[in-house]
Amino acid sequence: MNPLIPQERHHPGEGPGDGTLAVRAGLPEPVKHEPTLPGPVFAAHFHLPGEPTGPYTYGRDENPTWTHLERAIGTLEAPGESGVETVVFASGMAAISAVLLSQLSAGDAVVLPADGYQALPLLHEQLRAYGIEVRTAPTGGDAQLDVLDGARLLWIETPSNPGLDVCDIRRLVAAAHAGGALVAVDNTLATPLGQRPLELGADFSVASDTKGMTGHGDVLLGHVSCRDPLRAAEVRRWRKIVGAIPGPMEAWLAHRSLATLQLRIDRQCATALGLARVLAEHPDVTGLRHPGLPEDPSHAIAARQMRRFGSVISFELADRARAERFLEELRLVDDATSFGGVRSSAERRGRWGGDAVAEGFIRFSVGAEDPEDLIADVLRALDAARKAVG
Repeated sequence: MNPLIPQERHHPGEGPGDGTLAVRAGLPEPVKHEPTLPGPVFAAHFHLPGEPTGPYTYGRDENPTWTHLERAIGTLEAPGESGVETVVFASGMAAISAVLLSQLSAGDAVVLPADGYQALPLLHEQLRAYGIEVRTAPTGGDAQLDVLDGARLLWIETPSNPGLDVCDIRRLVAAAHAGGALVAVDNTLATPLGQRPLELGADFSVASDTKGMTGHGDVLLGHVSCRDPLRAAEVRRWRKIVGAIPGPMEAWLAHRSLATLQLRIDRQCATALGLARVLAEHPDVTGLRHPGLPEDPSHAIAARQMRRFGSVISFELADRARAERFLEELRLVDDATSFGGVRSSAERRGRWGGDAVAEGFIRFSVGAEDPEDLIADVLRALDAARKAVG
């Protein structure tokens, strides 16, 4: 048993474990001579004589390939529950926008994280243009509670991206529901194997599946899961109106990728924690954050609500020059802006200009390489950067 991996709470008689769920989720009943996972359905329209009844009428509304994927994701979001509905989208931002814009109207107030995903400020502008009041507060310390009064919707991002702060989902949900507000949780960093927002009381679990869920850096996708069929219908209606639908090939690739989710996530989380422990002792590294480290400010809360601590680490080097040289020296790590993939990636996050981070801030996404090789590469690059830049 690997001590670096938080062990899943699974005992005989409690239902399938995460690996079994990931491998089997969303598959149809077996039919002789048919594939286990049916291939993508590319139809724009379907045969529809007579009255337009049934699930598949037109390609913007529904697609059998989406259906299999949506059932699979719903199984991972809330194992053993039959009432959870999932709606898949062309991207994570499409999923985020669908929740916000289907649930909010002029005169409503929404609470968003001040330290969340970089594209959220673009939504701030659009929401305000629609007459919606936008309030923000940091993730850490459950600070969003301070601006929650009278809000229609609370948006949580935990762990936050890129700072990796964590808030207490149960506490925030209880306060929001007491005041009549809905709660949506951006679960992109954790994935359902790391954290299950619906089990913690949230109304919506939202994610960019471009990241850890599909895990190969070759699919853009997002999803929204919720228990309330009326809320799900509102989100699905929004998808239909704006046409933010995934392609069938992307949906099929995503479903195929889910089969290895538990294998990927366990390897990545274990290596991330091992790398974080090494970086914690390195003299050139400051501001190290990873919720799996016992000394991390977010660890106590994360340990109560997360089942795995994620594959992303953040830290700071002395300045921009040191950070850029470090990235140049890495041999097993791509300089790229995404995270959650089987190939490790890292970037100097300040290059985008939208995050409140230092010039030497690094967001590091741990992949599935051999831990010893990856750690050696990081240490070598840190040493080379120090010698080159000083």
